[in-house]
Amino acid sequence: MPNLTPTSEVVISGAGLWNPDHVLTNEELVDVLNRYADQYNTEHQAEIDAGELEPVAKSDPDFIAKASGIRQRYVYVKDGILDVDRMRPRIPERADDELSHQAEMALNAARKALAAANKTGQDIDAVIVSCAYTQRAYPAIAIEVQAQLGIDGFGFDMLVACSAATFALHRANEMVRSGTARAVLVINPELTSPQVNYRDRDSHFIFGDVATAMVVERGDQANAEHVYDILGTQAKTVYSNNIRSNFGYVSHAFESDPFAPDKLFHQEGRKVFKEVCPMAAQHLAEQVETVGVDVKDIRRWWLHQANINMNQLITKRLLGHEASQDEAPIVLDQYANTASAGSIIAFNLYHKDLGSGDLGVICSFGAGYSIGSLVLRKR
Repeated sequence: MPNLTPTSEVVISGAGLWNPDHVLTNEELVDVLNRYADQYNTEHQAEIDAGELEPVAKSDPDFIAKASGIRQRYVYVKDGILDVDRMRPRIPERADDELSHQAEMALNAARKALAAANKTGQDIDAVIVSCAYTQRAYPAIAIEVQAQLGIDGFGFDMLVACSAATFALHRANEMVRSGTARAVLVINPELTSPQVNYRDRDSHFIFGDVATAMVVERGDQANAEHVYDILGTQAKTVYSNNIRSNFGYVSHAFESDPFAPDKLFHQEGRKVFKEVCPMAAQHLAEQVETVGVDVKDIRRWWLHQANINMNQLITKRLLGHEASQDEAPIVLDQYANTASAGSIIAFNLYHKDLGSGDLGVICSFGAGYSIGSLVLRKR
């Protein structure tokens, strides 16, 4: 790896998006949940009548679409999710000497990002795999990807839930700016379906699986068709228990069920909405001001894709009106909440039409609480 000098120009020069082949619709999820509810409530009718147990609530597709804006999602493995006696994906375990599932997802997106940036593995000095979960603690998924791409450098994993992608882009920006790396490959292989409680009406529809990637490099070496200068980054975290997933290696040592509902994704959705929306709007306004531009100067907002109502409220506070699809693209109707990847999906699908000098903002917000953003200008 070459010994570089610091640089004042850091860019995003390539982006990649990969989604699985399997589509899971709201109608399919509602059907299996309602069948489970009938089965559970019938089996436990006496306890429910005695007030000892709560009945499992049913759902419907219209409720999901209205509450979230989500209509479908992609899943890495669909088999098992719609089995009323299982209701979780049946992912085949791979041997230690086989490519891991998450590395496979990561590589699918990484190769697209490298191609978009006109780069090969030999041009990359560092790999960051950053997402809500990694399927194992070690060896790092990033190092596995590094080996597959023939990268002579270093790699590491990061976990920052909803803000994993933006926080990793911040680290990549810092490494390139300081001269630690010529180019950094940032990948978000969001394998979220195993964390979903498909028996819970309030959350069974939220997540989908996807992988995104970006190449961050020195501005003086970028030669791609679509290049974005990073004008500024900003991050904020405030501790909250309102979005949690408690599963971890210590679960093996607990006396409680290591696969109990509290070990899966769960949240206090109304509290999250009430608390995160004003935080995100304030954060974005401050970030834009910090780089010396006005909110009205931003051509596009690539926002976190958790809930359409959250995005509409945040952009209304920022812009003074409900944002159009052109101003702040919504992709969660097709992809659902993909944890940290949502804003990067939006960028992948809605950045090539911008003109030279146009400004855009990538922003994540959610679990932690965490908020991360980058202000970009197209070359």
